[in-house]
Amino acid sequence: MCRVIRYQGMIGVAFCVWLMPVFAEAAVVDFEREVAPILEQHCIRCHRPDNKQGDLSLATFEDLETQSHVTPGKPAESYLLDVVTSVDGRQAIMPKEGEPLSAEQLDRLRRWIADGANWPDGVVIREKPKADRAWWSLQPLSAVEPPDSDDIPAGWTASPIDRFVYQKLAEQGLTPSPPADQRALIRRLTYDLTGLPPTPDEVEAFLGDEAADAYEKLVERLLASPGYGEQWARHWLDVVRFGESRGFERNEIINNAWHYRDYVIRSFNEDKPFDTFIREHLAGDVIGRDQPEVEAGVTFLVAGPYDDVGNQDAAQAAQIRANTIDEMIRTTGEAFLGLTIGCARCHDHKFDPIVQRDYYGLYATFAGVHHGNRTVATAAQRQAREEALRPLNEQRDQLTRQLAELQRTIERSDTEERVEPVEAAVTPEQRQQQADWNRQLAEINRQINAVPPLPVWWAGEFKPVRGKFHVFVGGDPQRLGAEVAPASLEVLDAAAPPYCLGDDTAEGQRRLQLAEWMTHRDHPLTSRVLANRIWHYHFGTGIVDTPSDFGYMGGRPTHPELLDWLAGQVHQHGWRWKPLHRLIVLSQTYRQSSAYRPEAAQLDANSRLLWRFPPRRLSAEEIRDTLLMIAGPLNRQAGGPGFRLYRYLQDNVATYVPLDEHGPETYRRAVYHQNARASLLDLLTEFDCPDNAFSAPRRAATTTPLQALTMMNHRFSLDMADFLAARLQREAGAEQVASQVQRAFALACSRPATADEQDAAVALIGEHGLRAFCRALMNSNEMIYLP
Repeated sequence: MCRVIRYQGMIGVAFCVWLMPVFAEAAVVDFEREVAPILEQHCIRCHRPDNKQGDLSLATFEDLETQSHVTPGKPAESYLLDVVTSVDGRQAIMPKEGEPLSAEQLDRLRRWIADGANWPDGVVIREKPKADRAWWSLQPLSAVEPPDSDDIPAGWTASPIDRFVYQKLAEQGLTPSPPADQRALIRRLTYDLTGLPPTPDEVEAFLGDEAADAYEKLVERLLASPGYGEQWARHWLDVVRFGESRGFERNEIINNAWHYRDYVIRSFNEDKPFDTFIREHLAGDVIGRDQPEVEAGVTFLVAGPYDDVGNQDAAQAAQIRANTIDEMIRTTGEAFLGLTIGCARCHDHKFDPIVQRDYYGLYATFAGVHHGNRTVATAAQRQAREEALRPLNEQRDQLTRQLAELQRTIERSDTEERVEPVEAAVTPEQRQQQADWNRQLAEINRQINAVPPLPVWWAGEFKPVRGKFHVFVGGDPQRLGAEVAPASLEVLDAAAPPYCLGDDTAEGQRRLQLAEWMTHRDHPLTSRVLANRIWHYHFGTGIVDTPSDFGYMGGRPTHPELLDWLAGQVHQHGWRWKPLHRLIVLSQTYRQSSAYRPEAAQLDANSRLLWRFPPRRLSAEEIRDTLLMIAGPLNRQAGGPGFRLYRYLQDNVATYVPLDEHGPETYRRAVYHQNARASLLDLLTEFDCPDNAFSAPRRAATTTPLQALTMMNHRFSLDMADFLAARLQREAGAEQVASQVQRAFALACSRPATADEQDAAVALIGEHGLRAFCRALMNSNEMIYLP
């Protein structure tokens, strides 16, 4: 307030003063704005519901009040202030780690208590994660346009991918590499899209095709190949931890889960939209009832390891059940969203803005899913079986009634005869009738048992969910916290339309709603994660190098604008994979040479900016399939139960003993192997085939002595050398050694042998035989590395 002061009727100097009441109280402390940040920064890490050091949680006012650590209105009597205040220059008792509270923070706490220690209802203090809602992967897709550069090479202007990549190269003073030669290109592309080498005839046809669109035609042929689905299904089976044994102590084999593997292969070959693929994975039983080709997708939920030992202790049984659902939550979050949601099981996520309540919202979503077998059949199959059984069941029921009535008559007659001897009431005809009816009943039961049963698959059981669900405090099912409902992740409420379901929502509808939310057009994560996965498998590393973690602990995108552009293409092309493949493999970025350039490597050793195509070693399955294909005995049979590279033994637990010899029944593509958990497989395990107890979004590529020893000496390798030698003699002529060498190089390396190579090979064959040459060629780096 401004006032003019007058003294004794005289106008003095006019001045302004702020009139403050002598006993005016200071403004009331705002808890959420002034106090909560202090507790969040200094206290909550050690004093929260799942980590109650000193039996104290500062997440809510409850413990402070119960333990009388705060006396509202009386700061001097409040123990909380005592432990955070320095006395006589000594360090305060709390916090034990980190910076002590400043004088200003202490004053705020003191005034808050003096004001009555008001803690608003519903306010919960949480440890602040490293990333917040502004984290890059949680933002809406940006509508980016491919950049233009004045000095971009002419061939790089057509593809938006090339324009994005070139801009990053130019920013770092790098230039792209020249195109790869045609032989390297067909080899690279054929392995990339089908997991197999090109045949010599395919190589020569491509080299001889002078049409301007020869490469485009090659791309289309490979995308239409059945091998495309087999190759890219293998990638997806890694991501979703698909295994055909239960894992844990007993690790019993599962013989009826292969339908899911065939479903994935079929889905890729049909170019099924990924949003449909997700809905079928999470709720195929709901949207595809009586459609086995759709219902197979939901096996995803129960494709992971499963503890079937059981426990009679109720608390332990609840913990095992919680672990089972946790495995589903983790895999779903990482596979589709690139989020480590499982880290919020025991407390709010420490790195990403995912609260514990969101985790248990997913728990309520998956609570009705149980591992096990389920009948999966078409409506026609069900009807046909019902019609076949109906007359037989009617006859059985009628005979059963007749026999029961006759039996009562016989029993009554026997009782009367014992009480008062009379002439027997049971006639021989009745006895004969009873025998005839029993024979008829046995025959009908035989006919009933002969009716083929409906298919039973390892596709999960879905049971109604009842009651309310709660947060498990500290992840302990015995410590129930706040109620939760099936709901979307709170952190994405502003990005995609959220949902929250009532307790009475049907079990299947919970999963379907989750799938619909994940595939909503505005969801920022699902399409980003998909685009990055596809990029990862083409170049060996994703734009984000942690394909299942787009959070704080994951990698950062090397080309964020390109990633968003590709994610936009996912939507533009209706969630289909093949258009994305075309965009990538037709780009000049993909068609670059892999030649090493020391000056570029000084700036970007791993070619993360793609100044060259990153060379790679073949995967374990590709190496095995290549040996079978070039040697000749590869069996291209698709689908059905898998073969085994182990001997299965079962007592109380299962044992998987690697086969010393691989017979012809194992000469199928490796994707059709019945993959059991914790089984060691010669050649496949040596070349880093992952154990499917866990998701494997990235594969290792180690180099070990055992790899060379296996390739040189394992019975399978020796057998393939024999097959290759026989093939060379058959196709090049038994006496034409030089032709045999050329044919061998064309099969194994997609090129002719040089003059020096031919001379050395002919000499080797002359001294040690054709088989030795075949063994040497199959152990060459060139056969298992892609330039």
